Amino acid sequence: MSSAVRPLLMCGPSGSGKSTLVKRMLEEFPDKFGFSVSHTTRKPRPGEQDGVHYHFTDPDSMRKAIDEGLFLENAVFTGNMYGTSKAAVQHISQQGKVCILDIDVQGVKQIKNTDLRPWSVFVKPPSMEELRRRLVNRKTESEESLQRRLDKAEEEIEYGTIPANFDVIIVNDDFDTAYEELRRFVIEKVLAKKNSNL
Repeated sequence: MSSAVRPLLMCGPSGSGKSTLVKRMLEEFPDKFGFSVSHTTRKPRPGEQDGVHYHFTDPDSMRKAIDEGLFLENAVFTGNMYGTSKAAVQHISQQGKVCILDIDVQGVKQIKNTDLRPWSVFVKPPSMEELRRRLVNRKTESEESLQRRLDKAEEEIEYGTIPANFDVIIVNDDFDTAYEELRRFVIEKVLAKKNSNL
């Protein structure tokens, strides 16, 4: 599955701020980017809508779809399955937009084995202490799930900070500075070939 418009992979540990960066970018460039809505078998959190935040599904249906080759990437985290369907990416590229994929390291490795040739950004927290503080402030994690997220974050940061693995690494210490760095990369690289008048 190749696409004329190269997608943009956004990767970073939970709490790094990548979702907030993506949200700002979608607000600034609504006609240039579309967000790929992932599938998951986890239950919706308060306020989450099916088809907006995730496509919520059950394990049997998702396993069947994966077996049928309908997913570009999938991963299991804290007992729940997550994945990006080919249809979700095609839907956005058919509109002539850059598809944004918000995925973890497992997903990045799988996407790199496809013919999508994505641009890739790794969003890194300034420190593990700061990451822990952000996750605690969310008040959505038990001590056990917090520790799992921090353990996973260490693995992701180890992979994410190897220069060859991503086109750009952004340290999200100050949000506005991090966004400007992302915006510059997007205009100079991701959108440059698509739109010369930006």
